[in-house]
Amino acid sequence: MSIEIRGLTHTYNPGTPLARTAIKDINLTIEDGETLAIIGHTGSGKSTLVQHLNGLLKPTSGTIKVDGVDINQKGVDLRSIRWKVGLVFQYPEHQLFEETVWDDVAFGPRNMGLSDEEVRSRVERALAAVDIDMALAERSPFELSGGEKRRVAIAGVLAMEPSVLVLDEPTAGLDPRGRQDMLGQIQRLQAERHLTVVFVSHNMAEVATLADRLVVMERGEIVMEGPPKTIFAQGDKLGAIGLGVPEMTALMAKLREKGWDVPDSVLTVEEAEEAIMAVLRREARVGTGGDL
Repeated sequence: MSIEIRGLTHTYNPGTPLARTAIKDINLTIEDGETLAIIGHTGSGKSTLVQHLNGLLKPTSGTIKVDGVDINQKGVDLRSIRWKVGLVFQYPEHQLFEETVWDDVAFGPRNMGLSDEEVRSRVERALAAVDIDMALAERSPFELSGGEKRRVAIAGVLAMEPSVLVLDEPTAGLDPRGRQDMLGQIQRLQAERHLTVVFVSHNMAEVATLADRLVVMERGEIVMEGPPKTIFAQGDKLGAIGLGVPEMTALMAKLREKGWDVPDSVLTVEEAEEAIMAVLRREARVGTGGDL
């Protein structure tokens, strides 16, 4: 399911002294099945943009089409749009409110008017998808760890079986192990359910790991767009707007400054290891007068 955004502008408190335009003239197509990352400084408009994707915010001007339907046209059922485009807020565990994990995850399917049998099936599939043991289903979600709460909140969105999953800072506040687990679950969900995934992140390593394409925002506008390797190869341009690159990309830049013949498109530890070993092998061949 694709999402087409054309001329999207949103102004908070319009017509008042507090008016502030958070995003302006955004044009973006989110392709079916892709994983798109949106990066930028706090206040660049990232969260405002993603809250338009399922009609949570109404644009000041411009259009958002989900599967060809202009979601802000009169008569459009926004509930059905939100079943298709599931939005998980930053710190989604703050949205938990039911007495048990089961009831929290079942809330969406029940409001879809599904049968008890289908609700049960969806809750079980959603909890399994985020590795929450059924033994926890009757516990209060507020008794769980931070990472478990995060996964329960995501399960509540997955239970509505959306085609698009939108995640605002999905690993914020988690420890390194929790972040790694969350990234793995997002990758697995995207592959198993063939989801379109849109996520906001400040973590460049996460972006390098997950995204097929990046959108860079500054002051409410898209200033860069493309594959991660293309965007992160422009470290100077990112630095000029206060953004960094993945640690391995920065390491390769330092090695190039010292004369190492390594590429500028390295994103991961594995790629960095391969690039460094390639240089060492070349130098060894030169030193021995031939191949190793």
